[in-house]
Amino acid sequence: MKKQMRVKFLNLLVVCLVLSQAEAAEKVIKLPLPKYKSDTSVEEAIFKRRSIRRYKEETLGFQEVSQLLWAAGGKTIDGVTGATRAYPSAGGIYPLEIYLVVGNVKGISPGVYHYSWHDHTLSLKKEGDLRQELTAASLNQRMVLEAPVSLVFAAVYSRTTLRYGRRGELRYVPMDVGGAGQNVHLQAESLGLGTVIIGAFSDRAVKEVLELKDEEPLYIMPVGRPR
Repeated sequence: MKKQMRVKFLNLLVVCLVLSQAEAAEKVIKLPLPKYKSDTSVEEAIFKRRSIRRYKEETLGFQEVSQLLWAAGGKTIDGVTGATRAYPSAGGIYPLEIYLVVGNVKGISPGVYHYSWHDHTLSLKKEGDLRQELTAASLNQRMVLEAPVSLVFAAVYSRTTLRYGRRGELRYVPMDVGGAGQNVHLQAESLGLGTVIIGAFSDRAVKEVLELKDEEPLYIMPVGRPR
């Protein structure tokens, strides 16, 4: 009798483990490969770049989101210090973490996602359309509510300060996020989209919306089709 109960318990444990793994797998989204060429030259994208604060009520595509995230901080080539990302980073440390707040994207359910640049995937952190909450955290700047998505850049300062001390936090990390933000601006222009860099927000409120612990939010970049 005890042996039968033990077998049943082990079988139940295996089933729970399989279901747990399946549930976790469903929450990881493999993004389509980014494109490395377009009909828009770098010079044209720089010339046309503007801060866009009004967006149409239109859905963004799966490929467009993939391209934006890759430009924000995806993998490019293997360099001397290891894998190189799309933005330059002091010491090749890459202290930035990128989150995607989804409201209206074809093929991606509303929610908060973490971008993994190593394998170009999204991992669901929080379900539901949280644009209203992120707007409130952003001092009610309505472009966050209007945009189908927002990219949020956060920093793990300790990665950089471990090597560079206080200078890493005050100078090098801001340099990193500046390069990443410009990448998103230029990529959005190439895709016929618009964006703007937002730095005015409540750090604590943004951390609550995204459930951040060891990261500090730096930029919010809503992205959509210009109105």
